[in-house]
Amino acid sequence: MPVDLVLPCLNEAAALPWILERLPPGVRPIVVDNGSTDGSPEIAATHGAVVIPCEIKGYGAACHAGLEAAEAEVVAFMDADASLDPLQLVRVTAPVVSGRYDLMVGRRRPVSREVWPWHLRLANAELSRRIRRRTGAILHDLGPMRAARRTALLELGLRDRRSGYPLETVVRAADAGWRIAEVDVDYLPRSGRSKVTGTPLGAARAVLDMSKVLAR
Repeated sequence: MPVDLVLPCLNEAAALPWILERLPPGVRPIVVDNGSTDGSPEIAATHGAVVIPCEIKGYGAACHAGLEAAEAEVVAFMDADASLDPLQLVRVTAPVVSGRYDLMVGRRRPVSREVWPWHLRLANAELSRRIRRRTGAILHDLGPMRAARRTALLELGLRDRRSGYPLETVVRAADAGWRIAEVDVDYLPRSGRSKVTGTPLGAARAVLDMSKVLAR
């Protein structure tokens, strides 16, 4: 079964070739450009990706624009910073394709201690604990690699357009009775600095966005 892969993108010219050259067979990449100034859209198009612009700033806005542009029955999401190996994408898509699970999340396993600083790992552990308490889903990471069926995702009515989008996906899916699971994926050194948690302001915004989602 074909799978559409949504890649939210903001200045990821250095990472895109590596990602797009390693996609498994049957995966169609949709690169959602969120205002890049480094030639990312052109590079993505050169490597065979469908490129769509997203003028509304925000990780969630880019993800949702890609979801709306997708055509395959199963849609996956992954960061475009080379921190995750596209060859491992099948680990999250296969259980959805087979119908075993409705939402699969890639649990990041850092390949070295330097990949994931302790303060971000601690914050992720606390967030995961709150997710388990709120939803009952046994998740230990709100990983950026995930997959579900396109129509079902659209029916969730996701509203967050910033960094709370993945969390809202899990919360709404759990409330809808979805079967949710996670699987280990390698977490690699990313290309460049994170737009979400790479700065104190970005990290603070992410925490605020996710706290709002949990409070709804």
